[in-house]
Amino acid sequence: MYIYNVTIKLEHSIHEEWVRWMKEKHIPEVMKTACFTDYKFVRLLDIEEEEGVTYAAQYFAERREDYDKYITDFAPALRDDSFKQWGNKFMGFRTLMKEVEN
Repeated sequence: MYIYNVTIKLEHSIHEEWVRWMKEKHIPEVMKTACFTDYKFVRLLDIEEEEGVTYAAQYFAERREDYDKYITDFAPALRDDSFKQWGNKFMGFRTLMKEVEN
């Protein structure tokens, strides 16, 4: 199992609207690509929130090829949509992880 993790820190001014947008628009669009089988959307706790709130969206892919397809075919347009919607009021970083099997 591959986990595509997107961690995002956003300004307090967009917090509530951004969470709604993630739940109603962005995450459904990512899942509609059929590259991922499931996802988790979480808020990071026990971190400094003076400059903003931090969330992570984790998308689960069965195969590396599914992740690669997402990055090549879908990610650029979805990232552009995020910047058009929120401008510079957020920043994020992405990581790909592989589940360690027993």
